[in-house]
Amino acid sequence: MMQRGSTQQSVKQLASLPTASGGLSRLAANRLRRADIKLEPLLSRVGLTIEQIDDPEQRIDARRQIAFLETAANALNDVFLGLSLAEEFDCRDLGLLYYVMASSDTLGDALKRASRYSRITNEAIVLQYLETREPTLRLTYSGIPRHADRQQIEFCILAMVRVSRLLSGRQLVPKRVSTMHVRSEGISKFARFLGNDIEFGSDADEIVFPAGSAEWALVNADPRLNKILLKVSEETLTARKSNRSAVRVMVENTIAPLLPHGQAHAHVVATKMGMSERTLARRLAEEGVTFNEVLQQLKARLASRYLEDGRMPISRIAWLLGFEEASSFNHACRRWMGKSPREIRRFDTAAT
Repeated sequence: MMQRGSTQQSVKQLASLPTASGGLSRLAANRLRRADIKLEPLLSRVGLTIEQIDDPEQRIDARRQIAFLETAANALNDVFLGLSLAEEFDCRDLGLLYYVMASSDTLGDALKRASRYSRITNEAIVLQYLETREPTLRLTYSGIPRHADRQQIEFCILAMVRVSRLLSGRQLVPKRVSTMHVRSEGISKFARFLGNDIEFGSDADEIVFPAGSAEWALVNADPRLNKILLKVSEETLTARKSNRSAVRVMVENTIAPLLPHGQAHAHVVATKMGMSERTLARRLAEEGVTFNEVLQQLKARLASRYLEDGRMPISRIAWLLGFEEASSFNHACRRWMGKSPREIRRFDTAAT
């Protein structure tokens, strides 16, 4: 029987999990319904219910939203689900976040508002606005592992570009876009929307806007309305409980972009997280893991995902995971999964 203290701790941990408004999950659910695909079994698979989807006021666990989007993409046979949903959704469905951006004076002001208030919509994604000659919007993750996501982040990047176009009344094309996850196909689909300077497998999720675009006036600027909405947004933000990321998740999100450069070492990660290596080890120990365990388990999960893409060369996967030679990756795969990379691919192909 679970002790009372353990129960309280579990409840506290669940309460601190990042949530999302669920609008993206509902867009995916509507797409499934239009395709006459049974929704309930797919939701059940990731721990969601029809009631949560049908109630627009219910927030959804951000991890489950990510899992549901991948499940929906598989059921629809649409590996670009996030992209297609971003192209067709009504920007006004972003709710308060959209209107506080739309009533701002300039695009730069709107991006600042997005940076401050995006957690109202999704607590797991933190927007950081970098005010430079080429204004930049950087997306980082809080409380959930970045490597688990693909559809949601692609939706968010395209949605922010669409909103920026709508608000400025210009056919804005980003100067540069980068994402941390890897894609080996379909890049032209993104290029048609985002321009040709797009990089997958980067060390950051970023949208770099054209030089001077921060000064562009917005078509629906309304200083009085914006003042009211800023007050409402501040009150809403205060009402949302802040979420402290588990250290393990923070470590995983720090490790991921370091892997291809062979820099995924404890002292490097600790420095980037603003603590000593000893403190990092202690805090991971409090969660029952070591740095090497986190590193190896992350590599194994990424390897499994990359190997699902039959078009990605094994040598490239080895590099993405920080191995200098494919033979080292081969030995690691046998240690993690009991099979070589080629055997894993043959098994996956036979299973389908």
